[in-house]
Amino acid sequence: MLLASVALVALGVSAAPAVAVRELRQDPAEEAAISIRMLDIPASRVQDPRAQVYIVDHLKPGTTIDRRVEVQNTSGETQKIEFYSGAASVENNAFTVPEGRTGNELSGWIRLKTATMELDPGERRPVEVEVAVPRKASKGERYAAIWAQVTSATGRTGNVTQIHRVGIRVYLDVGPGGEPPTDFRIEGLAAEPGTGEFPVVTAKVTNTGERALDMTGTLSLTKAAVQAGPFKVTNGVTILPGQSGQVRIEVDQALPAGAWDVHAKLASGTVERTATGKIVLPVAAPMTVTASGGPSWLVYTLSGIALLVLVTLGGWYLVRRAVGAVAGRR
Repeated sequence: MLLASVALVALGVSAAPAVAVRELRQDPAEEAAISIRMLDIPASRVQDPRAQVYIVDHLKPGTTIDRRVEVQNTSGETQKIEFYSGAASVENNAFTVPEGRTGNELSGWIRLKTATMELDPGERRPVEVEVAVPRKASKGERYAAIWAQVTSATGRTGNVTQIHRVGIRVYLDVGPGGEPPTDFRIEGLAAEPGTGEFPVVTAKVTNTGERALDMTGTLSLTKAAVQAGPFKVTNGVTILPGQSGQVRIEVDQALPAGAWDVHAKLASGTVERTATGKIVLPVAAPMTVTASGGPSWLVYTLSGIALLVLVTLGGWYLVRRAVGAVAGRR
């Protein structure tokens, strides 16, 4: 399988809101000790923003693939780093990981070829990852995470353990044939007051495909010649096939009161959908965004009737012409 270096293709590509699974069991104000990122991806997924930051693939039973991730010591001290894979699931529209080193079926198929390493401050190094799907693996998408972890003692007595780990999500679909489709539809837009001074526009998204979605996107507003945005999706939503989720976009800019045209552009990977409507600012209470006017069903119906009439008249004219030509030769 052809692989491409992420470093060569990531420029100019917007990543997902949460670019990697991250667990911090330490003071959030403290500086991160390590970081991890994808180092290469399949050449067939070069244009997929999700593949820039996660392992996303479709494999047939009995297939083995190799990937590389890169870990870096971002602290000012030498760090001893442990590597392992763990369980993950999608619950309540969120990619969820358990505490500790709990495993699942997919994590059992993942082998990190380096168990531990020491990195000096600023040093970075690749780690090879192997994913081996059993021949009798059942069809379906599975989820896991690849972790890099450092553990240290804190406090004067050293009896408090501090754990810091960063990870990369794994979305693996297993089955014969080609990859299942990814698709979704935007059911509608709404608006509500935010927690601060700015309103929030929400979009109900339904997963109509056969793979999980990681929603990203932007919202733009227009009022006459004034434009605002684009404002980015502010919550990382993962939606399972057949389920729906709410995407939230905070309009974090003071805007004049009145009616505004809104344009939402949402995506998961390379699949993109749009929705438009009108919103009245300020938003004092939850409201439905009025859908933008477009050609109504009556317009489409009249257009269809007109086309049918033209086709009928054209056919009638050709028949009469042919009949006349035959009569003229007698």
